[in-house]
Amino acid sequence: MCGRFVSTTTPQDLVSLLGELRWDPAETLAPSWNVAPTDPIPAVLERVDRETGEVQRQLRALRWGLVPSWSKDPSGAARMINARSETVDTKPAFRKAFAARRCVIPADGYFEWREVPATADRKKYKQPYFLSTGGVMLMAGLYEFWRDPGRPEDDPLAWLATATVITTDATDSAGRVHDRMPLTIAPDDVPTWLSPAHTDPTDLHHLLRRPGDGDLRVRAVPPAVNSVRAPNGPELLATAPDPLGLAD
Repeated sequence: MCGRFVSTTTPQDLVSLLGELRWDPAETLAPSWNVAPTDPIPAVLERVDRETGEVQRQLRALRWGLVPSWSKDPSGAARMINARSETVDTKPAFRKAFAARRCVIPADGYFEWREVPATADRKKYKQPYFLSTGGVMLMAGLYEFWRDPGRPEDDPLAWLATATVITTDATDSAGRVHDRMPLTIAPDDVPTWLSPAHTDPTDLHHLLRRPGDGDLRVRAVPPAVNSVRAPNGPELLATAPDPLGLAD
């Protein structure tokens, strides 16, 4: 799975990578070295402008953990941070979004954990690892809108915009740490992936790629990242001793 990631890419960085992009400065998110479920995350998507009918590429702040439009409430969002690529176009929670509401979620990399066995003088613990390509990972995602039935439809607080990251079986270096990994979209494939005009799942699956062809850079990082309450800064990516010998 992908349960924590790093996001420090600026809107200007994304313009350099993806071309013209619109965003609301009020929605611009601060860099985060420990993005956790239900946090706001940056997502690039395309929507049809109601006034002009033109398709606009936008950078939006969405909440991580998809809430299907038909949900009674948003309480299950934390369980929907990932969508399995094997069932994303058939599972009720994701199939409509896969057909019509796709996005890319920029990340510097992501974290996974492996348990370190106990010894005579130490309890077992979970060692975090940071996996990355060395560049911006455009993680394949889906987004959805959920309306609070207890509020009027024209109330801005009535609408919740959420997202999920698509994952697959991990290979190569990533597979040493965890059996799942996020999928990414190559910059050249972003226009097709985001386009609302593409609704046939058979035309979309081939765009999903393993980041770095599955051969990611892996390094152990300090256990402070284990807590979402730890100070959120680049020190969370410092190289730490690797008790399991999984790092590159």
